[in-house]
Amino acid sequence: MGRGRAKAKQTKVARELKYRSFGTDFTSLERELRSDGDGHQVPPAYADLTEERESASVEDEAGYEDLRKSG
Repeated sequence: MGRGRAKAKQTKVARELKYRSFGTDFTSLERELRSDGDGHQVPPAYADLTEERESASVEDEAGYEDLRKSG
């Protein structure tokens, strides 16, 4: 029975998101889309973690292929 207030709040938030205008910085967006590479710079302290994640995803894909063939 107490759903009325929660639903009213959800409706209010949804309406606000739908009709509120956001100030989009199109020049920044264009610069990001035109940048060389993937556009994401990894800080040097985290570079080794990125390499680990990429190698782990390749291993996971290989393991998935082995499971598909055996099953």
